[in-house]
Amino acid sequence: MNVKQFIKQHREEWKELEELLTSLRKNKNKTGKNIDKFQRLYQKAAQNLSYSQTYFPNEEVTSYLNGLVSKSHNLLYKDQISSMKQVRRFFSTTFVGLLFEQWKFVLIALGLFMVGAIGAYLSVLNDPLNIYSILPANISQNVDPTTLGQSDGEVDSSFMSASIMTNNIKVAFLAFAGGVTFGLLTVYMMVYNGIIIGALAALFWHHGKTYEFWAYIVPHGMIELTAIFIAGGAGLLMGYKLFVPGRFTRSFQLKQQAKRSVQLLLGTVPLFVIAGIIEGFITPAAISLETKYMVAFVTVIGLILYVTIGRLRWNKAKLNLQ
Repeated sequence: MNVKQFIKQHREEWKELEELLTSLRKNKNKTGKNIDKFQRLYQKAAQNLSYSQTYFPNEEVTSYLNGLVSKSHNLLYKDQISSMKQVRRFFSTTFVGLLFEQWKFVLIALGLFMVGAIGAYLSVLNDPLNIYSILPANISQNVDPTTLGQSDGEVDSSFMSASIMTNNIKVAFLAFAGGVTFGLLTVYMMVYNGIIIGALAALFWHHGKTYEFWAYIVPHGMIELTAIFIAGGAGLLMGYKLFVPGRFTRSFQLKQQAKRSVQLLLGTVPLFVIAGIIEGFITPAAISLETKYMVAFVTVIGLILYVTIGRLRWNKAKLNLQ
């Protein structure tokens, strides 16, 4: 049986399970007959998922069934006892699982950022005056490498932190929402953000301030850029599925991938909050450059542990569903 035949043979049952899932979630039609039917359809979908993971591991239908079975399992066995438990489960397990499923798009977002960063870096490295044609006037005319660090400890950290978080979440949302433009806006956002970092890095290099520049970037940047790449990956995923819908209609792909992409976007919010706190309170603090680099090292270790533990939990949850 090929994947087309597999989908054709079972999709009516999957659709019926989706409808029952929605109905039961809203506390409608909770009759004994419907609950028995729901359990039967869930068991068949779980069998279909096992078959699909074996014979069609890289097909869209496997991801679809994994989500359908997971939601049905949670409803049937009351895994999510409270909303707080649901939130913890999402950020500790589900988000990381979704991230690993869509890692290729996150890497593409990183690649687009690097294209912009390297191009701008080489341009300004060749001629510092190019920064005025590359960057917006509000950035290029106000950046002065010679004053870096002079206002440490003098800024309103709470106001700065809130402003930074708001701006970063706005950037992430635009990168995500760009998916509805077939990913074109997302591509622009990724390249544009790379251009800003690359141009500034080259400018500070010309002034012999490279070590100082990165000390003010990497403490918050490791988390912040990771979150932006994830949001960009979510937008690229949605754009790709609209551009290449495969066996499904574009409206169906938009509905399905928008849900997945929204989850990826929501998962980045705590990352932006942490990055905003670091950028507002630690980056402008009157502490040594070495301390700032140490903060960056700690954030990287924290990210690695978070993703590693989340991946282990996700794998365990998938085994429990089979």
